[in-house]
Amino acid sequence: MSGRDEANEKWLLVAHILRPRGNKGEVLAELLTDFPARFSQLKQLFLRKDDGQPVATALDHFWVDQNHPGMGVFHFAACATISDAEKLRDYDVFLPIELRISLPAGQYFVTDLIGCTVFRIAAEETKLASPACSMAEAPQVLGTVRDVFFPGESVVATPLLQVETAHGELLVPLAQDICERIDVVARRIEVRLPEGLDELNAE
Repeated sequence: MSGRDEANEKWLLVAHILRPRGNKGEVLAELLTDFPARFSQLKQLFLRKDDGQPVATALDHFWVDQNHPGMGVFHFAACATISDAEKLRDYDVFLPIELRISLPAGQYFVTDLIGCTVFRIAAEETKLASPACSMAEAPQVLGTVRDVFFPGESVVATPLLQVETAHGELLVPLAQDICERIDVVARRIEVRLPEGLDELNAE
């Protein structure tokens, strides 16, 4: 069991409100999505602070802050003054999971990868078909994905899965020739580790 919070799985965390911005009730928020432009077409978002269910809140307008990368400005319909905006400080902004954008084949949301069980498959498939050999070559549980590390914007490199194993942390490249099967619905990733990867991680 991965211990996932099923209530939170119904929602996408897309922004975190930092503070008031301007004097007309706008708020500055840290954007936690790669697709913020779509907020301009939405009529409402959902706000929550601490625990509890996100509450639907009418959205007046939104724009990306061009002077501060990763930031956006929201103006909610019922928020007209600095005092109103101050009440939204530290609120999180959500969308229902069904509004999540569909990704092209072979691309995945980080939140879908975290918590997946990673299975190690043999370096080379056996050509024998006896039951004993089949059991020996069956995928073995390696660990659980705890995080995904991405290279910097100016660095060309493969993202890494941080896998928690019984022997410590293992970093596995999120590459097609290594992660041969990714099933986010079944919460399962099958990897074929190249020789020497365990030793490289240990170093």
